Formats: sequence, structure tokens, C-alpha cells
Amino acid sequence: MATQTTPASLGTPPAPDTAGTGARRPRGRRVIRRGERGRAASAGLHLGLLAASCIALFPPLWLLVTSFKPRGDAFSLDLVKNFTFANYDYVLNDTKFLTWFGNSLLIVVLTVTIAVFIASTTGYALSRFRFPGMRPLLWTLLITQMFPVAVLIVPLYNLMAMFGLLNQPVGLVITYLTIAVPFCAWMMKGFFDTIPVSIDESGRVDGLNPFGTFWRLILPLAKPGLAVTGFYSFVTAWAEVAYATAFMTGEDKLTLAGGLQTFVNQYNNNWGAMTAAGVLIAVPAAVVFGYAQRYLVSGMTSGAVKS
Repeated sequence: MATQTTPASLGTPPAPDTAGTGARRPRGRRVIRRGERGRAASAGLHLGLLAASCIALFPPLWLLVTSFKPRGDAFSLDLVKNFTFANYDYVLNDTKFLTWFGNSLLIVVLTVTIAVFIASTTGYALSRFRFPGMRPLLWTLLITQMFPVAVLIVPLYNLMAMFGLLNQPVGLVITYLTIAVPFCAWMMKGFFDTIPVSIDESGRVDGLNPFGTFWRLILPLAKPGLAVTGFYSFVTAWAEVAYATAFMTGEDKLTLAGGLQTFVNQYNNNWGAMTAAGVLIAVPAAVVFGYAQRYLVSGMTSGAVKS
């Protein structure tokens, strides 16, 4: 005798296929869609980011802590057992730190000003004009970044000695321009490519020459790119060590990077003073970064277009 089959006798039906794969998932299990992380993956990601943040923040924090320790406690694992400002007092009053700061500030201002002007005008010309040798020039700007500093020290030293620019701030500025300008010009070219050419055409209709169009119309729109160029030039001139120590001699001619080496060398071992000077050097860089950081992301992404 046939019996009637009811839904209750068949049990709970399986959950429908929501992913379109033909398989049915058990009821009660959440489907993880494509691009969505599970709880374990999300927890692992956050733990990894936390660990990376701790690793990145530990060196500058320990530098700051060591700068407030007495000279004999520089290698102690205690945080600040005997808090003191003696290291900062020694650096500011008993060394040539302020002279080094003035030398570095002069070199940085000249480097940033000249590098921003040359890189922006070069990038604009490469973006807007077509002339013989443009493609080789672009490749030349890129290839110059492939040579390490150690390879260029000797030829640059010979050139500076030939022109009498050794131990002169101008020689160091020219050297830093050879580092900053090629990269910044390539980057500014990519940034100017994102600005519509119609703006240039409207400037020419109003009677502006090419430089007037660049100066009055295009340059105000290029603030993010200029900020990245200025910041890269600043970092190049402020934190560079190899050229500064090779081309500048004498305490009165040293920059901050070269002056740091006077605290720890074969004749002296004052780690407390070196950490205090390192903190003082990092403060202006942090201020400049804080001012320019709102432009950095947009400037870098705008300049990262295909040439």
C-alpha cells in the first residue's frame, strides 16, 4: 500500500545554492564570498599589522629613550632609570651642532628650490612638447637612478676638485641635484600628463606664452606633485651621508649627517650625544613630512601613470 511522503518525513531540506556552483551548503554555515576574509584570516592580518607596526616604531622610540639616559646607561635595557637632559645640553652647547644645522639648512633650501624649479619645468616640457631626442632623454633620466652612490663618489669627487668646489656648500648642492632632479623630472612628467591639455589651449587663447601658461595655469594645479618633489629633494639633502662626509671636511663645514659621525668613531664613543643629536635632526624632517603628507599620496599616485 503506497504511503504519502511528507516534508517532515524527508527531514530539513538543504540550503539553496547561493554561489551558483551547483553544490548545496549545510544549513547554518555562513558563505564567505569572493574577496571577503574569514575571522581567522582577519585576525591574522591584524596581528601581522600590529607586529609590523611594533617593529617599525621600536627603533625611533628606543632612540628617543636612549637620548634621555646618562652616558653610562646607553646600553641598559631599562627604559629611563636616571632621566637627564645632559645629552641635549652637551650637543647644543659643547659641540658645533648649531653650525652643522645652519650648513644643512642652507644646502637643503638651495637644493629644494633649484630641484623643484628644474624638475617641474623639465617635466612640463617632456609632457607637452615633442622634440627630437625626447625618448632618449626620458630613458637617460631613468637610467641615472640605476647607479649606486658608491660608484659615483670618485668621479664626482674628481669633478668637484677640478672646479674647486670641494668643501663648498655649492658643490654639495650640485651633487644632490644630480640625485633628485632626474627622478623628480620623470615623476613630474607623469603628473603633468594627468592635467588636461585644454587648459594650455585656453591660456594660449588668452595670449599667454608657454612659460606664462605653465606658471599661471598649470603650476597651481600641480601642488601635490610639487609637494612630493620638494619632500624627496628635502630628504635627499637632509639625510644624505656618503657625499657629505666625502666632500666636506673640517668641523665648521660639516652638515648634520657628517657631524653625527664625530660622536661615535675610533676615537670617541658617546652614544648618548649621538642619540640626542639624532632626535634633534629628526624633528625638522617630521615637521616637513607632517606639512606635506596630505599631498604625498595624491602626488605619488598621479605621477605613477604610464609614460
